[in-house]
Amino acid sequence: MSLEMILVSVVNNIVIVILALAMIPVMVWWERRIAGFIQDRSGPNRSNIFGIRLGGLVQGVADMLKLFFKENLTPAHIKEKKLFVFAPVILFICSFLTFGVIPLADDLVLGTQTFVMQAVPVDVGILWFLAFAGLSVYGIILGGYASGNKYAILGSIRASAQTISYELAMGLAVVSMILSYNTINLNDMVVAQGELIFGIFPSWGILIQPLAAVIFIVTCFAETNRAPFDVAEGESEIVAGYHTEYSAMGFGLFQVGEYIALSASSALIVTIFFGGYQIPWMDTATIKENIEIMLFAVMLVVPVILYFFIGWIKKNNVWPNEDDIRFGETKILVKLFSIIGFLVVAIIGAMLVIGIEQIGTNISTAIFQFFAFFVKFLMMNFVFVWVRWTLLRFRYDQIQKLGWEVLLPLALLNIFITAIVVVW
Repeated sequence: MSLEMILVSVVNNIVIVILALAMIPVMVWWERRIAGFIQDRSGPNRSNIFGIRLGGLVQGVADMLKLFFKENLTPAHIKEKKLFVFAPVILFICSFLTFGVIPLADDLVLGTQTFVMQAVPVDVGILWFLAFAGLSVYGIILGGYASGNKYAILGSIRASAQTISYELAMGLAVVSMILSYNTINLNDMVVAQGELIFGIFPSWGILIQPLAAVIFIVTCFAETNRAPFDVAEGESEIVAGYHTEYSAMGFGLFQVGEYIALSASSALIVTIFFGGYQIPWMDTATIKENIEIMLFAVMLVVPVILYFFIGWIKKNNVWPNEDDIRFGETKILVKLFSIIGFLVVAIIGAMLVIGIEQIGTNISTAIFQFFAFFVKFLMMNFVFVWVRWTLLRFRYDQIQKLGWEVLLPLALLNIFITAIVVVW
């Protein structure tokens, strides 16, 4: 194994860990602030360390530390203690592994070697995701069963019934995409979306298969057990459902697994239906041909964005008696972002002056593509949060009806039409 292969593999895995785990405090903070905005309130924005609030992000860090250091109690009535302990671990591992097959950028060429920009470089990427996404429900089922609590068991039963209802429609929506792209490799699907329809529109999956996109996105909401498909843990009906008896990090792993599943579903939706890492109207070859122009544009745009962003911080980051606090947060943030902006502009300027070799062009292209993927990823995460705090929870019977009487027939009809068009 060459040094380049080791470095690329390490980078891919670090990025996946960041997207799956390090983003969780940010996602928790983001969800709380968006929920506050939707409900016309502030949300968490007062917790601080020596006056450093980071817009309320410190609150999420405090909650994580609280869960980590709390005593992990196992109720005395639980007989299946090993299953009780292992259940949240199953959910966490399965949710985390689904992230490994997401392509972060097009294949990276360094010298004579080509590297796949995936943490788990397998050709059957979509099958890998469906397999581990389906297995994750076992953690929920075992958690409810091992708890020996009637509310927890009800939550597990609801989760299993919900899985049976939506998994068929999800799989059939994926089949229609496989027929459209003629591949099960996720990177090949993204490459195909870099082409243009009629020379005008990007051939994103949502334009080619709008019905499949709607079905898949709806079933992903059910996959993550988030509102309006959160009957497995409906607080107003069954206390907390399958994790009623869990505390400390047992409860924490269930919550972390939910956020990882949310992020993984967002990444897969972006990969299949929104072009993945593709920049609209700019495939990999086009980016490489115009890399100097793009870098120069970034060098001009970054200072402008930072100017308005720093102005927004100064105006909105209000804290009483900030000068009396040990650290002035606003001043620190202004200096920090100013330094970051200066470094970005200086590095890009040096690259343009010295000249970009082929390796530099390929690496810069991969960075642009990852940034495009990351922006779409954040936007899809926002949709998940937005829907959760907008729609009411579906009833148990409504979910069954939606899965069996609406989504499944529509998915079968979509496959039938797709097959006719492909053959024609």
